[in-house]
Amino acid sequence: MDYKFKKMARTGYVAKGLVYAITGVLTFLAAFNLGGQKSGKLQVIEFLEKQPCGNAILFLIAIGFLCYSCWRFVQAIKDPEGEGKDAQAKLERTGFFASGFVYLLLATYTVLQVFGKDQAAGSTPQKPSFLAGEAGVYIFAIIGLGLIIASFYQYRKVFTGAFMDNFKEKSVKETKRRRTIENTGKLGLAARGTILAILAYFFIHAAIVSNTTDIKGTADAFSFLQEFSYGSWLMGLVAAGLVCYSIYVFMMVRYRKFYD
Repeated sequence: MDYKFKKMARTGYVAKGLVYAITGVLTFLAAFNLGGQKSGKLQVIEFLEKQPCGNAILFLIAIGFLCYSCWRFVQAIKDPEGEGKDAQAKLERTGFFASGFVYLLLATYTVLQVFGKDQAAGSTPQKPSFLAGEAGVYIFAIIGLGLIIASFYQYRKVFTGAFMDNFKEKSVKETKRRRTIENTGKLGLAARGTILAILAYFFIHAAIVSNTTDIKGTADAFSFLQEFSYGSWLMGLVAAGLVCYSIYVFMMVRYRKFYD
């Protein structure tokens, strides 16, 4: 595989891991009233913007998002790692494309936060008008079904251990390292699968009741968890799982296997 693709992918994984780490830490703190806030990717971007040198940090994050987006598009279109053309491979490559599109939007949003601050200040983002009609119902239903599939794949990786296939054989022979990858991978993918399942419920329910103007995200999923008995503990557990996922992603930066 071309070296530039590997470098692009690793840069993208760094940005992704960092955002998941901040999401998990901020939400974990909020769960136990230690500060922080219930967060998703957009909230993390806003949090970083307020930090010293916030614009510089956001610019680097935007580059990372763009690299990750390009890597996902390369995986979907060029299939550099030989996923194949059977039904399962096509579904997985479709997921890569969707992920690439999402991170492209995040990169665009992040850049706008850096360069469009004056225009964005004090304004409330407008929901796309076409989502209010019948088309919105179908779009929400499709997104909901896609999220169900994505959630299923996260849990499937947990139970089959297939996520370990992403790592070089040499890198997982060392016991302590292998345990770290296995444990953080399982906990992280389970937490991610839980968030995706809740988001799927939001979108499917919105499509059923034809309420497609209220788009919910990860922070709303955490609020949903908090409404249950012992909800703060449940929210904290899933948030800790996302921190584990970030560690797993950082391990991929160092030890991921790329097919040549």
